[in-house]
Amino acid sequence: MSDDTLRVTDHSRDSAGLRYVYPVISRRAGGVSVGINLNTNDACNWRCIYCQVPNLKRGTAPPVDMTLLEKELRGFLHELLHGDFMQTRVPEGARRINDIALSGNGEPTSADSFAEVIDLVCRLRQELQLPQEIKLVLITNGSLLYRDNVQQGLRRMAQHNGEVWFKLDRASEAGMQQVNDTRTALDKVRTNLATAIACCPDTWLQTCWFALDGAAPSQQDEDDYVNFLELLLADGIRPQGVLLYTLARPSLQPEAPRLVALSHDALERFAVRIRALGLVVKIAD
Repeated sequence: MSDDTLRVTDHSRDSAGLRYVYPVISRRAGGVSVGINLNTNDACNWRCIYCQVPNLKRGTAPPVDMTLLEKELRGFLHELLHGDFMQTRVPEGARRINDIALSGNGEPTSADSFAEVIDLVCRLRQELQLPQEIKLVLITNGSLLYRDNVQQGLRRMAQHNGEVWFKLDRASEAGMQQVNDTRTALDKVRTNLATAIACCPDTWLQTCWFALDGAAPSQQDEDDYVNFLELLLADGIRPQGVLLYTLARPSLQPEAPRLVALSHDALERFAVRIRALGLVVKIAD
C-alpha cells in the first residue's frame, strides 16, 4: 500500500487530482464514498465551528461546469470499477463503492444546477450499470429545501436509492448559532426537514456531538434535541433515524482549539434517549 492510501481522517478534496470528484473512506459508510464537491470556491451559507474546509467563506456554490463534472465522474467511476485504484489506494476491507455523495466544501444545494447534477448522477449510474445498492447521498444543512430545484433533485434521488443526511447539530436557535454560526429559526428547520422527508423518505438526521471549552453538550442541549424529535414524531414527521458522530478530523475554523471529541460511551448515553423514542441511531465515533 502506498503513502497516498486514503484514510478516514483525511477527506481531502484533491485526492484524485480532479476539480469536482474526490474519493474518501467514510467511517459512517464503511467503504469508498465518491464525493462531488460543487462548492469549489470554499463558500457556504453556514459556518460550522468544526468545519475542516480551509479558507471557508460565506457564499454559495459557483456555476458548475457540467461537461467537466460528467467527464470526471464517468472517468473516476470507471477507474474504481475496472482500474487498480481500489488495490493501490484503498485499505483492505474498504474496497467497495458505498455511495456517491454530494457534500464538498459548502452547501451543495446552493448550486443553481443542483437538480441537473442529480439528473447527471442518476444517468451515469444507469449507463455504468452500478449496483443498485450503491447509495446516492446528499449531505446538507437543509436550509435551502424551500427551493423548487432542490425539491426536484430530492424527488429524483428518491427514485435512485437516494438518501438525505440532514444536519441537526443542536435543536435550539441559540445552539445552532453557537455551533453552526447561523441565525436560522427552529420552525424553518422543522419545515425544511418535513420537506426533505416528503421528497426523499430515506432522510436521516446527522448530528455532530462534541465538547466545547471542556464541556460536553448540556442537559438542556439533550432535552432540546429530544423534545424537537418528540414534536416531529407526534405530527407524523418521521426521519429514518439519527447518524450520531463526534469529531474525527481537525477543525480549520478559529474555534478549533476549543473543540474536543467525545467518547463512544458519551455518544451511547445520548443515543439511548433517542432510541427510547423509537428511532434508529447509528454511532460513528
